[in-house]
Amino acid sequence: MVRVCIAGGTGQVGRAVVRQALDRGHAVAVLSRNPPLPGARGYYDGAAYFRADVTTGEGVAEALAGADVVIDCLEARTGKALRNYAAGGAVLLGEAAAAGVARAVQLSIANCDQSTLAYYRSKADKERVYARSPLETRTVRTTQFHSLLAGIFAAGSRVGLVPVIKGARFQTIAPADVASALLEAALQPPSGDAHASQTIGGPEVLDMGSLASTWKRITGGRGLVTNLPLPGSTGRFLREGKNLAPGQRYGDTTFEAWLANRQENL
Repeated sequence: MVRVCIAGGTGQVGRAVVRQALDRGHAVAVLSRNPPLPGARGYYDGAAYFRADVTTGEGVAEALAGADVVIDCLEARTGKALRNYAAGGAVLLGEAAAAGVARAVQLSIANCDQSTLAYYRSKADKERVYARSPLETRTVRTTQFHSLLAGIFAAGSRVGLVPVIKGARFQTIAPADVASALLEAALQPPSGDAHASQTIGGPEVLDMGSLASTWKRITGGRGLVTNLPLPGSTGRFLREGKNLAPGQRYGDTTFEAWLANRQENL
């Protein structure tokens, strides 16, 4: 049995890592700024929850005590949290090293270092922090989640249109499959590489229009599927397929299959 500390274990992917680690019989500690109460959504019996904040270091040492490996699923979208995202990774790694943790695994985004988006840049910055760590580290880069596209389509549907970015293709992946890859990276035998990275993508590469049509058909969502231009570097990033990893398909949960079980997946 391995003791796994999951930072951000209450988020979409983090919850799946917690569930899978418990199912495999491992001891699980969850680090979160707002841990759930027993019986609440996202709370798993058998996991130990710790209130901790990597931006201040408060509670981090307690969450990491006795851990063999830490899996970093932390996210930051805007504002101060985004600005401090990479620095928070450094705090987590420093406390992990002090606690005697053997390996740290982080979740990142495919080709994040080739995008100008602040969210992607924060991921690339954190990757560099991990590459400098004295710990053995593993980075799992992934393509976009099924839930991202579903959320975009649902938001547009509320105003009568389902947006499709012209020329964009996606290789969306199920968060549960991402969790499996993170856990595999955490538990694999030492490879001799101090720092390693892998990229994974979903089982299908589809244009956004096809994904929109599938979303409408499976969910019954309404709205006119509308092609929209996305100018600038982000549009170019998508049109050039830099969000894809066609040679690194992982898992078998398609967008359609994920949608069909969406209540279970949310």
